[in-house]
Parts: sequence; C-alpha cells; structure tokens
Amino acid sequence: MHYPEPISKLIDSFMKLPGIGPKTAARLAFHVLAMKEDTVLEFAKALVDVKRHIHYCTICGHITDTDPCYICKDERRDRTMICVVQDPKDVIAMEKMKEYNGLYHVLHGAISPMEGIGPEDIKIAELLARLQDETIQEVILATDPNIEGEATAMYLSRLLKPTGIKVTRIAHGLPVGGDLEYADEVTLSKALEGRREL
Repeated sequence: MHYPEPISKLIDSFMKLPGIGPKTAARLAFHVLAMKEDTVLEFAKALVDVKRHIHYCTICGHITDTDPCYICKDERRDRTMICVVQDPKDVIAMEKMKEYNGLYHVLHGAISPMEGIGPEDIKIAELLARLQDETIQEVILATDPNIEGEATAMYLSRLLKPTGIKVTRIAHGLPVGGDLEYADEVTLSKALEGRREL
C-alpha cells in the first residue's frame, strides 16, 4: 500500500513502538490525521517533554523529573530496607499496592548470558555502594519470576549473604482467583515450594 510520505513516516514511527505492527500503526496514523491540530501538538509536546525532562534518579535509578526522586527524598519512608527491581515500571507496580514503604533500587535489566548481559551490565555495583550505609537491614529481591530474574536473584543472594544483611525474595506462585488446571508447571512448582502453614 502506497501512502503519502508524511503518513508513511508516521506509520514507520509508530511501528518502532513495542507490540505495534503495520496494521495498528496505520490505524494510529489515521487516527492522528483525524485529530484536531491542537491535540496533535499537545501529543507531540508530551513526547518531547518525556525525552527532555525525564531521567533516572542518581540514587535508586527510578524515573524522575527531579533528582533525587520523590521516593528517595521522602523522609517518612523506611530506610532500613531496599526492594530491588528490574525496571522503573516495577517500582510503579509496587507503589500502586500501597503496602511497601521502604526504598528501591532499579537494576535496569537482569542477568542473561544468552543475550550477553552479565552482572557488570546492570546496576549491581551501585546497589553494593548503597549497602555500605549501615542503616540497611533487609534487601528484598523482587526480580521477575523468569529464568533471567531468578538468575539475577540467585546471583544477588550469594553476593549479599556475607554482608550479614537479611536477603529475602518475593513469593510467587498462583494468582488469587487463578485455576490450578490453567497454571503451568513452573508456577505450580513455585506455589508448592512457597507454601505456608495456616
């Protein structure tokens, strides 16, 4: 299909986003074409503002428009524990829960030998530097429950054990409301492994 060049460029731009194929990109491009110019300009400004004004907190690595981020600045947070996550979106997921009141450390990835990502390629050195502060009593490993996340958690656990700091791993297994018959073997195995007395 031949589109005028501006539409073609917009479709190509949308296709650079994850999960957007040619059909969805074309649908989005034509939606933009139908929008009012003011709305399109606001949308374009929002895209530019994100690139210009959002950066990573120099302490925890979370996304922020101020440095340090609002979590690191908040004196009411429990400074004896750090929850280690892979990505900034994991911090947002944890914060939505409103149950955790400690600090965070974002690794910006996970160990994956298949992809050539080793411990030196993620923010482990920065985590170790933060743990020199004697107030930290617990590190909660909240990496993804997949091969890379598990490898990262195991690596960090072995690395941190000699420090005397308590190292814990978030539980994983069956989701609330889930059916046993639809769960895969790994999920069932983790659910059985993490069982507790009632």
